[in-house]
Amino acid sequence: MVNAPRASSPLQDFVGRHEKLFVLTGAGCSTNSGIPDYRDSNGDWKRTQPVNFQSFMSDEHTRRRYWARSLIGWRRFGQARPNDAHRALARLEANGRCGMLLTQNVDRLHQSAGHRQVIDLHGRLDLVRCMGCGRKTPRDEFQHALGRANAAWLTLDAADAPDGDADLEHEDFSSFHVPPCEACGGILKPDVVFFGENVPRDIVATAQDHLAQADAMLVVGSSLMVYSGFRFVQAAAQRNIPIAAVNLGRTRADDLLTLKVEERCEAALAFLL
Repeated sequence: MVNAPRASSPLQDFVGRHEKLFVLTGAGCSTNSGIPDYRDSNGDWKRTQPVNFQSFMSDEHTRRRYWARSLIGWRRFGQARPNDAHRALARLEANGRCGMLLTQNVDRLHQSAGHRQVIDLHGRLDLVRCMGCGRKTPRDEFQHALGRANAAWLTLDAADAPDGDADLEHEDFSSFHVPPCEACGGILKPDVVFFGENVPRDIVATAQDHLAQADAMLVVGSSLMVYSGFRFVQAAAQRNIPIAAVNLGRTRADDLLTLKVEERCEAALAFLL
């Protein structure tokens, strides 16, 4: 007996109808790699909002708290590996169907999966930038500097939180030492866009240029509650570009979507592997 061919899914049909997809990904793409997401199925925060840019820059205690938690969280975040959702999207690009992938994630897992055309909308957590002179340092290198300056903290552990954070509560952070920039003594910050900080204009412009060349848009694992990502869906809708989304729960753009698939990212994209 010959098995009947497997029926294609609406998402597979959508991808098959378009030759140049603009893909936008969010935290849901990386949850199966062990990186927690920020929001629940209704798009609401699961925990306290992430650190604010203004607070980080102006308040030494905020910086100590951030880097203490990051010292613990980076140990596992830095070991995260791509999952089938990342590999499926890399295959989509390899097959010539993805013109550009714009990710809200800062984990670089798309690149680790072999994806070549990627815009890191919110930056890279694997780099640390001096806010004084602009010098950039690999995060692994800064991890060693943090550990040398705060050896006693290396014995602590805590549950993972999004983007390399850790739920390190009830600690006195006043003794935690954050090394300054070796070049100029300036404040060191992860090379990512914090809340209250603007995405660089050239990055937005480059992404918009690629979107203008696309014949469809695919959103994977994002509730689109943050405007920095939502604006690209708005732009696609204004150009009458069809939009499909894979997300567990509500998105800010539900009324703009041509197709919505409420499945885990790796399951919805399995047809690409």
